[in-house]
This record gives sequence, C-alpha cells and structure tokens, in this order.
Amino acid sequence: MFRPAVQKTRIGSTLGVLELIFHASVRHVRKSNGNAVIGLLVSVAQSLVGIGVMLLMFNLIGRQVGAQVRGDFILYIMSGIFSFMTHSKTIKAVSGAEGPTSSMMKHAPMNTIVSVSAAALSALYLQTLSASVILFGYHALWRPITIDDPLGVAAMYLLAWSSGIGIGLIFKAVTPWAPDFFAVATTAYTRANMVFSGKMFLANTTPMYILSVFMWNPLFHCIDQTRGFMFLNYDPRYTSPYYPLATTFILLVIGLMAERFTEKHISASWNAKR
Repeated sequence: MFRPAVQKTRIGSTLGVLELIFHASVRHVRKSNGNAVIGLLVSVAQSLVGIGVMLLMFNLIGRQVGAQVRGDFILYIMSGIFSFMTHSKTIKAVSGAEGPTSSMMKHAPMNTIVSVSAAALSALYLQTLSASVILFGYHALWRPITIDDPLGVAAMYLLAWSSGIGIGLIFKAVTPWAPDFFAVATTAYTRANMVFSGKMFLANTTPMYILSVFMWNPLFHCIDQTRGFMFLNYDPRYTSPYYPLATTFILLVIGLMAERFTEKHISASWNAKR
C-alpha cells in the first residue's frame, strides 16, 4: 500500500528510534521467558546462587574480607556479584543480538544499533530489577543496608554494564567470520571473568605480583571502585574509575567500526553456517 511521504524532524526521528528500541527491548526480555514474573525469578535465583557459592567458598577457606572493609560481609559479596552478573549477561546478550542476516532486519525500521541497544537494555533491566529485589529483601528481612555513596555505586554499576556492551559488540562483529571459534571464545572470556573480575578479593590487600594479572580488566576496576563508594572505611588505592571509562569508550569505537565492516561483507549464506 502506498503511503504519503511525511518529512520528519530530528526530534521526531529520535523519538521514533527510542520507541523502536523500547519495543525491541520488551521483545528481547519476553523472548527468553514468556512470563515476566518467571523471568524475574530466574534472574533473582541466578544471583542468589552466585551469592551463596561465594559465601560458601569464603566460609570454607576461612577468609573474612568483611572485617577488612569494616562493613557487611553479605553486602561485600553482593557488590561483586551484581556487577559481574550484569557485565557477563550484557556480553552474552549483545554478542547474540540480531545481525544483518536476521529475519528481524527485513523490517524497514530495524537496524543493528536498535538490536544491540535492545539487547543491552534488556540485560540491564533484568539484572537491575533482580538486584533491587535481593537488596530490598535483605534490607527488610535480615539487616538494614547502609551505602556510603549510592550515586558512586550506581555509576560504577552502569560502567560495568557499558564495558560489557563494548566487549559484546566486538564479539558480535567478529563471530560471523569464525562462528564456532568466537562462540567458544565468548564463553571462555565470560568464564575467565569469574576469576579475573576480582569479586572475591580486595585490591588493597592483594600482593602486587598477583594484582598485576588483574589490572587489565575494566570490570576489576569497576568492582573495586564500587566497594570504595559502598563502604566508608575502604579507599581503593590501585584501581581507578577512569581506566574502565576510557577502555569502554575505546571498545565501543572499535566494536562499532568492526560491526560496520562486517555488515559490508556479510551474506545470507553465512547465517546457514551458524
């Protein structure tokens, strides 16, 4: 059916894109689980399992890091788990977002930026909602929570999410060239972050020869800085918020360039090999 051509303003075009991203984000959230409540419960359960595993590990090895930060030990564990889960889930969501050969791209308004934004926002929505439920439950049922600088904690949480977007975008761009290899590489990177994220120890109390192995990871800086903003008596000396910020910007630029290059060379036959 023919439609009259309507010239849109920049504000109208921007609002149209934002609306499209919103609907695509809702679709991405509902795609994993048709029931919104069940999807939230699954996300909460995954975070609770991570908290329980870390608590069990610390009890087995007899380390009480909470005494070193002079704060709530459970809150210390949550500060690492929430950033780690958000970072890892974002990498997985963005790297698996719809590409140029996806059937969704046959619809005119859709493009790669919309699909990547929707995947990233859906991961942020689920993880933030599950973290809020866990924190509220812990605050109401167990022990009141006190956070020294909530805005700083939120900023580091969003920075961990943003760095996950940059890394996931790079994996998304390179995966069509060697699907099997980079699918394994993506999984290997997220699994390696279970150790290299530093969620199990403090940077200030770690020997320098061990610390040098972790300093490359932007998530390590985000988690350590989160604890600096969360606890009054912990002042990070070896990490900086500016390193993950600069690294995220570089990763986003490289990822967008690589994605654009892949779009120019990708063909429908590549999708059959995945």
